[in-house]
Amino acid sequence: MSRVGNAPLILMAEDDPEDVMFAQDALAEAKMLNPFVVVEDGQELMDYLRGTGSFAPPFEASRPGIILMDLNMPRKDGKEALAEIRSDPTLKDIPVIVLTTSKADSEILNTYSLGANSYIVKPVSFEGLVGVMRSIDNYWFEFVKLPVHPEFA
Repeated sequence: MSRVGNAPLILMAEDDPEDVMFAQDALAEAKMLNPFVVVEDGQELMDYLRGTGSFAPPFEASRPGIILMDLNMPRKDGKEALAEIRSDPTLKDIPVIVLTTSKADSEILNTYSLGANSYIVKPVSFEGLVGVMRSIDNYWFEFVKLPVHPEFA
């Protein structure tokens, strides 16, 4: 579903440049025209969301419609960042979709208990990733009504 204009920002926290490239290509293949921003780890994710570090003013961050997040990242991993997001009243309503390689039941349970909205195991094929992106587009941007924050509208 290709939309332009008010398409919600997708913020991706991923430290693997190859995974980022595949995600960008999959978004394009799925005809998702959402603005797309990438941060390399959980610390950069929190800096972006809070407007600190390299994202401090005069940088103007757009509030993400969703966050796609890997769990295994340097400096601050996805679980730590997720816990911080869910404990911050200004950020806790942003949907967080974990996109990671782990299939471990304990990891899935732990991630949901921290407040993840979805847990998706990274597909091994590009076609699989395109399918995931289409599903995210259909569910999160077509069916779900996301909150609008006046300061970011």
